[in-house]
Amino acid sequence: RTVRVWLKRDSGQYWPSIYHAMPSPCSCMSFNPETRRLSIGLDNGTISEFILSEDYNKMTLVKNYQAHQSRVMMILFVLEMEWVLSTGQDKNFTWHCSESGQRLGGYRTSAGACGLQFDVETRHVFVGDHSGQVTILKLEQESCSLVTTFKGHTGGVTALCWDPIQRVLFSGSSDHSIIMWDIGGRKGTAIELQGHNDKVQSLSYAHHTRQLISCGADGGIVVWNMDVERQETPEWLDSDSCQKCDQPFFWNFKQMWDSKKIGLRQHHCRKCGKAVCGKCSSKRSSIPLMGFEFKVRVCDSCHESITDEERAPTATFHDSKHNIVHVHFDATRGWLLTSGTDKVIKLWDMTPVVS
Repeated sequence: RTVRVWLKRDSGQYWPSIYHAMPSPCSCMSFNPETRRLSIGLDNGTISEFILSEDYNKMTLVKNYQAHQSRVMMILFVLEMEWVLSTGQDKNFTWHCSESGQRLGGYRTSAGACGLQFDVETRHVFVGDHSGQVTILKLEQESCSLVTTFKGHTGGVTALCWDPIQRVLFSGSSDHSIIMWDIGGRKGTAIELQGHNDKVQSLSYAHHTRQLISCGADGGIVVWNMDVERQETPEWLDSDSCQKCDQPFFWNFKQMWDSKKIGLRQHHCRKCGKAVCGKCSSKRSSIPLMGFEFKVRVCDSCHESITDEERAPTATFHDSKHNIVHVHFDATRGWLLTSGTDKVIKLWDMTPVVS
């Protein structure tokens, strides 16, 4: 239930300057350095707003927003609009005026939302929920309208990151994958990135170097080079028999009877998307330009066509040595802050890899 502000002392160590107890456990927070405004979401659905003093040794309560009926999942303060955006476990997205404290509107999502991003220029808000869906809304002063929805994950959306320059949205999921949605190009392309062995917990983007930083519950910190020409993964094709050797799959009773052969299990090549049997897809290969940094199943013909240059990695992997639950990236200094289930906060200098 406590909020602490840590300051770096002359010795180089960080010590808490403020120790503030809240009436309910804290679930999320948003801090704006320009106004020193700290918004804290609580388990009881309340958002408490504080102003920190210039020396960061005092925090003053400004107002409380009765935003949700249950736990606040995400908060976003938009200085240009003076809006406080939030999502809750009650499946509601709401936004308030930070000057008056008045609720301006809301939208009910299909499931509890854990991802929230906002584009100032177009007033589009992106909401990712536990059903794996990303909802795009257009906000006006006191109303919102549904623009579209994206569905590409097999698990819930756990993190969103918006690049307003390239107009690209990144979504991380509990299915261990990241999807890059090309919104600005209006081509509808979706690039998949596979680099974690557990759910993706947080995403950050370094605009100046075009690098994506993803952190997962597996403790992995992955730095992706997005300044390469990536390819969409093909759709998986349906077939009753192997599209390489024509052997029937186990549900194709007619062909099994006619050929007097036992049906085989169906697999798919990650490069061409064809339905193949295990014998015709015995090889494994990484395909970094398709987002597969780990070795995945490919058919034998595709395996022969992949060159060593195409297998060159487009991401670097780092072990944080704790189960990451929250991340903040300071692009100006190149510092990454991670906090884990071990109750430890770690501060990383990312300049050697994000440059």
